[in-house]
Amino acid sequence: MHLSRLDNEVFFKKAFTDKLVFTQFVKDVIGIDIKVGKIETEKHFKPKIAYIDFSYDIFAESTDHRVIIEIQRVNYDYSFDRFLHYHLMAIAELQLNAKDYHIKPTVYTIVVLTASDIVEDKDGETVSEEVLISDVNPHNLKGETFNFYGHQLIFINPNFKSDKTPPRIKDWLDLILESIDNPENPKINLKKRAIKKAAKLIEDDNLTPEERRAAKIAFATEETRKIVERKAEAKGRKEANFEFAKKMIAKGFDTETILEMTGLDVETINQLERGGR
Repeated sequence: MHLSRLDNEVFFKKAFTDKLVFTQFVKDVIGIDIKVGKIETEKHFKPKIAYIDFSYDIFAESTDHRVIIEIQRVNYDYSFDRFLHYHLMAIAELQLNAKDYHIKPTVYTIVVLTASDIVEDKDGETVSEEVLISDVNPHNLKGETFNFYGHQLIFINPNFKSDKTPPRIKDWLDLILESIDNPENPKINLKKRAIKKAAKLIEDDNLTPEERRAAKIAFATEETRKIVERKAEAKGRKEANFEFAKKMIAKGFDTETILEMTGLDVETINQLERGGR
């Protein structure tokens, strides 16, 4: 067995749009049984919601129209604010279009984070959790929560699985990580039908020439996006260091201190002192 990498969107979609794989994954992560009709990819809302135009990698609605499951695979920057916006906009759109006001669908958004970047909260604290769940239910001053809504935004991070991870979830985290780190000899739970089916779908021997070509394009596109983002980030840091250096110069700091604090070179500092840039 040689698995294709599940951090590639082509293989991820091939595996998780299978109904057996999709429904078992949802049951193991969320804890609900769901029957779905069509499982869509690249789901867009038309017209777009306000100024936000986004798509979900995988989108499915239960056959009784009571539950919406959306799955997003992310292998680059973790903009948690962006995920929240997507989730809330999806709730707004789906609630707006509900045919029966009293039967509004519950929306579950699952974000699978396949990159190995360090995850930090707004305070800069490292978050090493394999599953994070956000909901919109209110709680009282005693900390008691009341289930008014049911909507959930769920983050799955295979990089932080541990011995304490529930087996039902660990099976999926193993599948994702092994496909990336140990594709030729993956240690996965093939006794679970859905895991075995997913593994078979992304097995290298079972790929079509079209899928291989699409996967190469997806990989190249993602790598290009990463390079562009890194350059933009680096440019932003450099500009920030220029501004910081200018303020230090204005306050009379010596060149050695400015060099140490900003990481700029002597020539640049001298140019700033002469009023350059």
